[in-house]
Amino acid sequence: MTLDLIQNDDEIISLVATAENQLRSIGYTEHGARHLGIVTSRADEILSKLGFDDKHILLAKISAWLHDVGNAVGRPNHAQNGAIMAYNLLTKRGMNFGDATEVMCAIANHDEQTGTAVSVTAATLILADKSDVHRSRVRPDKVKDGRLIDGADIHDRVNFAVTNNQLIIDKNKNQILLALVIDNQICSTMDYVEIFLSRMRMCIYAAQKLNCSFKLQINGHQLL
Repeated sequence: MTLDLIQNDDEIISLVATAENQLRSIGYTEHGARHLGIVTSRADEILSKLGFDDKHILLAKISAWLHDVGNAVGRPNHAQNGAIMAYNLLTKRGMNFGDATEVMCAIANHDEQTGTAVSVTAATLILADKSDVHRSRVRPDKVKDGRLIDGADIHDRVNFAVTNNQLIIDKNKNQILLALVIDNQICSTMDYVEIFLSRMRMCIYAAQKLNCSFKLQINGHQLL
């Protein structure tokens, strides 16, 4: 089993596309190939820089690519639906039950409302997923002439305000730092904290699962 096979599988491609179409239709931020690519890349970077082996890295990357597939069913319970779907997809393609279960548990626990870092794979997925906040996640039809058309949706406003996003893994310090640049004319730092505090708490525990601390920096100021 390789990530390449997963990414180029016709059934999985169809499910990923359907999941993204569902969220687009209800006005949610982008959850398609851009998001999945960033989460997968960050999962690879986190475990590679922390010195984990190829097996851990592969399972984290597969979990990252499939983590939002449950949105093909619907947004409610998407983590749990996606976990069961991923298990069936992977075992049908020959992945052993133990590895498929590891992926299933990680996906089931990636949502902040119901999940937590139950394993290295889950912790990595949480950090990679929750760190993806950026203006490129806002739907193009909500932006005109480089400006947000309607700032009433705080999720759109916070994402659109983030002009730079870096996840910095420092093995020497055992530290994972999320460094953001926010345009305070679009939203305040408090707006970000209001929306993402539960996700940042989740990241703190996830980093601890990897024997690291989690730090948050906004506009050069460390908040966590």
